[in-house]
Amino acid sequence: MTSYVLQFQRSLSAKVHEYLVLCKHKVVMLLALTAVVGQGLAPYVGRSLLEQMLTIVGIALLASSAAVINHIVDSDIDKKMKRTDSRPVATGSVTNRQAFVFSMTLLVIGFCMLVAYANWLTAWLTLVALVGYAFIYTLVLKRRTPQNIVIGGFAGAMPPLLGWVSETGSMSAEPWLLVMIIFTWTPPHFWALAIDRKKDYENAKVPMLPVTHGIEFTKTMVLLYSVLLTLVCVLPFLIGMSGNFYLAVSVLLNGVFMYRAWELKFAAKEKSAIKLFIYSIWQLMILFIALFIDKWLI
Repeated sequence: MTSYVLQFQRSLSAKVHEYLVLCKHKVVMLLALTAVVGQGLAPYVGRSLLEQMLTIVGIALLASSAAVINHIVDSDIDKKMKRTDSRPVATGSVTNRQAFVFSMTLLVIGFCMLVAYANWLTAWLTLVALVGYAFIYTLVLKRRTPQNIVIGGFAGAMPPLLGWVSETGSMSAEPWLLVMIIFTWTPPHFWALAIDRKKDYENAKVPMLPVTHGIEFTKTMVLLYSVLLTLVCVLPFLIGMSGNFYLAVSVLLNGVFMYRAWELKFAAKEKSAIKLFIYSIWQLMILFIALFIDKWLI
């Protein structure tokens, strides 16, 4: 009896892990963090902590739904790439139908939560972001243009705006600066990965920038975007949205980003690209945490 229980537990654990992989839970956690910061920087309107937390859950569920759709649509590409050939839909351990039902369940629950605990504007904007990533980026842009991640990155940059709108029920200039930060961060972040996995994208016939324009050109673009990102990250300070603490953290983080991008371009080592990719994840996370902390220091 004990062996059957252990076997069931292992099987259940493996299945839960597969569905977490479908949700791209690590990416969703980073997106949720930026949405929390959007909430925290918005004007206080008296919403309860429970309402705020359930709103973030709703945003995360819709982001997860988009990720699952991405797995379904990209399964043909995923099978050809070492980085993705073990994904559940690509291997067949989760069928397209199962993944689709799971995605729609997440979508409906998440949308209803946003209507109930935030507002209709937040719900519709989150749904638009889902469509932008899951369909416009995945189905069209990713397969047709090397600027896929630049244009498609807008959908992934929306969470801070969603967090802000969930508090205020309206849009204003401040959260768009946060969107701009993520929008500018996305190309150098993803192109660093694309440089490291260029052969994968070639095999899958995905027109990523290193495939269509070469690695050296892509390195140049990563460096230029790192400079642009540094300038964009100063904007919250310049408009009085943040203070000296955020400015100091931003300058330090982006200084390291630019140095790593310069090193990738002019003194690249074997793992320079993937190290920049990994650093960029921590950079964005710490940057937004600094924004959140800074509000209470002003």
